[in-house]
Amino acid sequence: MKTDSDPATRSWRITRAPGGLPLVGHAVQLARRPLEFLSSLPAAGDLVELRLGTKPAYLPCHPELVQQVLRNARVYDTGGPVKDKARPILGNGLITSDWADHRRQRRMVQPAFHTARIAAYAVVMQDECGAQAETWRAGLPLDVADAMQALTARVTARALFSTEMAPHSVAEIQRSLPVMVRGAFRRAMDPTGLVARLPLAANREFDAALARLHGLIDGIVGDYRRSGEDRGDLLSALLAARDEEDGGAMTDQEVHDQVMTLLLAGVETTASALTWAWHLLAAHPEAEARLHAEVDEVLGGRVPEYADVPRLVHTQRIFTETLRLYPPAWMYTRMTTEPTELAGHRLPAGADVLISPYVIHRMPEFFARPHVFDPDRWLPERAQEVTRGSYLPFGGGSRKCIGDVFGMTEATLALAALASRWRLRPVPGTTVTPRAEMSLTAGRLPMVPEPRAAT
Repeated sequence: MKTDSDPATRSWRITRAPGGLPLVGHAVQLARRPLEFLSSLPAAGDLVELRLGTKPAYLPCHPELVQQVLRNARVYDTGGPVKDKARPILGNGLITSDWADHRRQRRMVQPAFHTARIAAYAVVMQDECGAQAETWRAGLPLDVADAMQALTARVTARALFSTEMAPHSVAEIQRSLPVMVRGAFRRAMDPTGLVARLPLAANREFDAALARLHGLIDGIVGDYRRSGEDRGDLLSALLAARDEEDGGAMTDQEVHDQVMTLLLAGVETTASALTWAWHLLAAHPEAEARLHAEVDEVLGGRVPEYADVPRLVHTQRIFTETLRLYPPAWMYTRMTTEPTELAGHRLPAGADVLISPYVIHRMPEFFARPHVFDPDRWLPERAQEVTRGSYLPFGGGSRKCIGDVFGMTEATLALAALASRWRLRPVPGTTVTPRAEMSLTAGRLPMVPEPRAAT
């Protein structure tokens, strides 16, 4: 029996976004001020139609509508202009594959993220987080964004390729991945497709970085194939995977595409969120003091390990709240594979649907004082007040981020390891503004490490 809260029966506000221009529609607003533009739309309606060029796109501004899209991956498949431009870069991996391929891939990749594997990867995280804490120098400013990018690159490379492959792999990934990410974003935001074809230095740099990454991955996959050894890492798990329905294995190209996808997802997003966490902690001394008290009690000055994660509850809440305010995946797209209905509005096949966790996470209807950094909103008794389906930093449905536990574990260990040794203070005069790029970044974030001793 349907109720008033059923998405199919309730009354939804459906409207068109104001301010569209001839031929380009709302593409200019979305390119120049995406966060401000998208955040202005929920006031207009629950489902807002906008235009990217001459083509309509739809932004659901209510968790029930968002979940309706995310739970029906066959009808609302991956697609849209951003995904179309990502496929030549990432191949046909978990992020870009269509519904049928994704189901098979998900079945085969999932074992690489089972609990026993996460515990093994956590040893790498522990090692790298402890090493990172040793590199900082009291009073010497550092760019936190660069430091977190380097940390997550080392963790991801070692989790993917094992300790033996780490030195060369990490160096190449740290060199090439940021170039690839910047270039991919430029191409994704260019509706004409002309920028990628211009003889620009940035394009040559992008092509070279992408070629180096492809070569690196091909070489490593070939080496693993020849050895046949399970090295306890992600790549070994991918090569050993068998489809439970037909018993088939992944081809070298399929493995290659998954590695490219995991590199992009595993480095950029976690680094961006960790950078925001340090910025927020410096601006909220009470939350920072409670973090220090927790890591002192739980760790007593030692480097955190996987077994400590369940006890680092305030640390986890800090990162959870950071992901609410600054979700790295600030927007992603779906495309209808057949005519369907959303909020009582008929959508044709091929319609683009934009999902913005950034928008949903900051709506006062679903989060009290949405612009306030409040880790305690995730206390068990208060988390029940959060509207179901309104928190989606990892997406949802069958396409929910496969590395969500990996990322949360890595971030918890990183915050705890570094906070047990250091507090970070902003360089005077630093202005931090969210930048909606491939992920939601803070840009450069110069901060000064101050040593602290466990009490």
